[in-house]
Amino acid sequence: MRMPTWIRGHLAAVRALLVLTAVCGVAYPLAVFAVAQLPGLEDRAGGSLVSAPGGRTAGSRLIGQSFTDRDGNPIPRYFQSRPSNAGDGYDPTASSASNLGPEDVVDTLPAPGVEGAPSLLTQVCARSKAVGDLEGVSGARPFCTPDGVGAVLKVFGARAADGTVRHPARVVSADQACPAVPFVREYHGVRVECARPGEDLAAGLTVPVRGGAPSRPRVPADAVTASGSGLDPHISPAYARLQAPRVARARGVPVERVLEAVRHNRTGRALGFMGEPVVNVVRLNLELDRGVGS
Repeated sequence: MRMPTWIRGHLAAVRALLVLTAVCGVAYPLAVFAVAQLPGLEDRAGGSLVSAPGGRTAGSRLIGQSFTDRDGNPIPRYFQSRPSNAGDGYDPTASSASNLGPEDVVDTLPAPGVEGAPSLLTQVCARSKAVGDLEGVSGARPFCTPDGVGAVLKVFGARAADGTVRHPARVVSADQACPAVPFVREYHGVRVECARPGEDLAAGLTVPVRGGAPSRPRVPADAVTASGSGLDPHISPAYARLQAPRVARARGVPVERVLEAVRHNRTGRALGFMGEPVVNVVRLNLELDRGVGS
């Protein structure tokens, strides 16, 4: 007796389900697991875990960490990682970037009913100032004010054909909330005002001011910008060298010993030409805890 077409179709679907379950749900995972246990691959398949002194698992060498105290302040005896926008910082379940672009230079100042939001420029400026203060160097950067926000003016007035305002009627330092003193006193003969929280400055012409900061700041770029994943465990050799004197002082050891640990945890360009040399902060701090200073 010939089975109806609809029954044959259902039986074919069941057979396909069983075959695919056996292949994709059993055989393939077991094969991948078996390959992962081969010598040289087992550590990576297990998460590339690293251990602190005493054998306690301290994390993964592939995922960064924040070396701060409960209040978020940097711990002096540790090298600091780059900033992270993954959750509260280096959260693998919230890997992300800030999604802010280079034209994000005007802050949303906090006001009643309005939650403030710093621009990407102000975030960079604030981080640079904080790192400079921590390491005892100048944190000055182009387009940043001395108090660590974006050096951006909003210029109001009739615009010329090229979009410029040649005769300003009003000028506001957009990222310096009142009662802050504006970073410049005048712009084209017009007194610069501080920004009043809650005021809409969108109609003004945005004018970033470079200022007199050096084109090559003392604080490296990776110290003030987050990675795309928010989980990068690496910093640049330049940022590591900047932190070395502070770490050496906190541990009471010669800076040469700290720099030696930096060299141990430095890797070059992938395949000799891709990317840039980097230093793994997680492994570096663990090496220091094992044998360099207290």
